[in-house]
Amino acid sequence: MDGRTNLVSGLLLLAALAPLAGVALAAGPGLEKDVIPTSAGPLEVAFVGHGSLFFRFGGKVFHVDPYGRLADYATLPKADVVLLTHAHGDHLDPAALAAVRTATTMLVVAPVCTGKVEGATVLPNGEATTVEGVRVEAVPAYNLVAKRPDGSPFHPKGEGNGYVLTFGKTRVYVAGDTESVPEMKALEGIDVAFLPMNLPYTMTPEMVADAVRAFRPRVLYPYHYGETDPQKLVALLAEEKGIEVRVRKMR
Repeated sequence: MDGRTNLVSGLLLLAALAPLAGVALAAGPGLEKDVIPTSAGPLEVAFVGHGSLFFRFGGKVFHVDPYGRLADYATLPKADVVLLTHAHGDHLDPAALAAVRTATTMLVVAPVCTGKVEGATVLPNGEATTVEGVRVEAVPAYNLVAKRPDGSPFHPKGEGNGYVLTFGKTRVYVAGDTESVPEMKALEGIDVAFLPMNLPYTMTPEMVADAVRAFRPRVLYPYHYGETDPQKLVALLAEEKGIEVRVRKMR
């Protein structure tokens, strides 16, 4: 066992001793990774950037919205499962998807992706499925305020998904492109949440803080935050006990 193996083993042990303690690890040039303990073993979270990340759990890899402008997906782990939140090009990238997909990869996609990805399972808002032993729930992702000049929302209701994934007993919510909608605020038992702040398409830091105060995840990662300063969110939630804000490279 070499020094690097000893180091990683030690970090995993620390994670197991401190529930939901995030241990930042290197996962390639410029790519961070946290390890979160669950009742069924460690959950590794790799932060690719923007709205893209992947999870490794129980020997399986779950990619969310792979986007080729962020990384060379040919060098990243192949996907056992891919989750697509909607059909915009920075979330549904056919080349990046092809780079991580294998003959056995399972794809779960939002309603707006119907017919756009061959062999995918379309999961409507409010429904759930189980893939590779992980329960996946589709949460509506849409705009209430942010609209195009013609008055149409950037993300219409019923088209996009956020996802709640249950790893062991740990519930992880990846919101997709959405605002602080009632379905988000009504969530219960969320341990880890990823919420977007890419203005003007999703939420301001104030909107994120308002949502978080409602459903109270134990750990919050601002993601897909574009030019929005995530430290504004940190300041807004500084007095909220029991909610830890972790900022990673998810511009």
